[in-house]
Amino acid sequence: MLFRLPTEAEWEYAARGGRLSEGYRYTGSDRLRQVGWYNENSNLETKEVGQLRPNELGLYDMSGNVWEWCEDWYAPDYYAACQRQGLIENPRDMTAGTSRVVRGGSYFDGAAYCRCAYRDGYGPVNRSDDIGFRLVGVLPSVG
Repeated sequence: MLFRLPTEAEWEYAARGGRLSEGYRYTGSDRLRQVGWYNENSNLETKEVGQLRPNELGLYDMSGNVWEWCEDWYAPDYYAACQRQGLIENPRDMTAGTSRVVRGGSYFDGAAYCRCAYRDGYGPVNRSDDIGFRLVGVLPSVG
């Protein structure tokens, strides 16, 4: 099996619970304390994954704990630009940029940054203890 970073759209789909989504503000709840580590409950440190409730797909810690890298380059108006072009199903921004998309917020951030919809960009050459990643498994093509 091969692995890669999720696209931004894949990350958000998984965070929202996919087809099982109940429309929560955070990944699995409208109450962040139930599902995510952020500046009010983390003691300003990362936590071991799986201590809080998962979302509808059984995924843990997609709100808070650490920001998660996505494959796409960051542009503040990217989703609006995609909608204007009619491209809305798993849009990918593969053009070069200076920042990659990060999603989910971190242990250091306030609740607003941990919402499923919040997005930001961070330079890929920078390091920080509040940024991590979640991989997508890709089956190799046969034939």
